[in-house]
Amino acid sequence: MWRVLRAYFLRASETHSLVQDFFFGEDLMLRRHNYSVTVVSRFSATQLTLDYGEANGIPLPTRRRVYTRGPNRRPILKMLMVSLDITEVNFTERDQR
Repeated sequence: MWRVLRAYFLRASETHSLVQDFFFGEDLMLRRHNYSVTVVSRFSATQLTLDYGEANGIPLPTRRRVYTRGPNRRPILKMLMVSLDITEVNFTERDQR
């Protein structure tokens, strides 16, 4: 069972769309992200997050796949829009001065 968080962003935010849905698995890791792409053109998208790894003790998905979302709110797996594989991540502390 997944839990869903619907987020509303301010108009001044630099984001895909003002309303976005985040789906979390039982382990509370992000599994899916639904939004409408309004920056380039207008289409509904689903981003699937896969294969979690760890960077400096923080779990991160190492594979992201973005698909066009169909009228049934499910990804159309034949319509891959973006494929992102992350192989190395490091966090460093920023000087707060």
